[in-house]
Amino acid sequence: MSSVLYVDADACPVKSEISLIAKEFNWHVRFIASYDHKPNREEESGEWIFVDPGRDSADLYILNHINRNDVLITQDIGLASLVLPKGVYALSSRGTEYKEESIGIALDFRYLAAKERERGNYGKGPKPFSIDDRRNFETSLRRLLSKIEGE
Repeated sequence: MSSVLYVDADACPVKSEISLIAKEFNWHVRFIASYDHKPNREEESGEWIFVDPGRDSADLYILNHINRNDVLITQDIGLASLVLPKGVYALSSRGTEYKEESIGIALDFRYLAAKERERGNYGKGPKPFSIDDRRNFETSLRRLLSKIEGE
């Protein structure tokens, strides 16, 4: 079976872009979302798979079905850290490619931020998703799929 582009779709802001780019490269897309986040209409082309409500249902589905050389689009650093050892490519919705050699640092920062929130220090949170973020994502996904096709 050929490689698949998996999308952790519950809070993904670039679903339309993923659909378009996947068509350009002739990749099959699987949007994984919980029934809690089911859209009124599945406007993006690709396969939609809905899982039970709950925090980790989509993550568990992805972990159990994703294979070597597949691509995962997710904002979840923890999920990315679990698929990288399987030989999966992982990309954030802002266009950052997760790599095994740097994912540990990202997990450490996530842990420290969670500890600060427990102390009541909430900080500013993530910056709003911008047009530049969207463009960066499109460029990064095209670059990644081109790289995979060239291997």
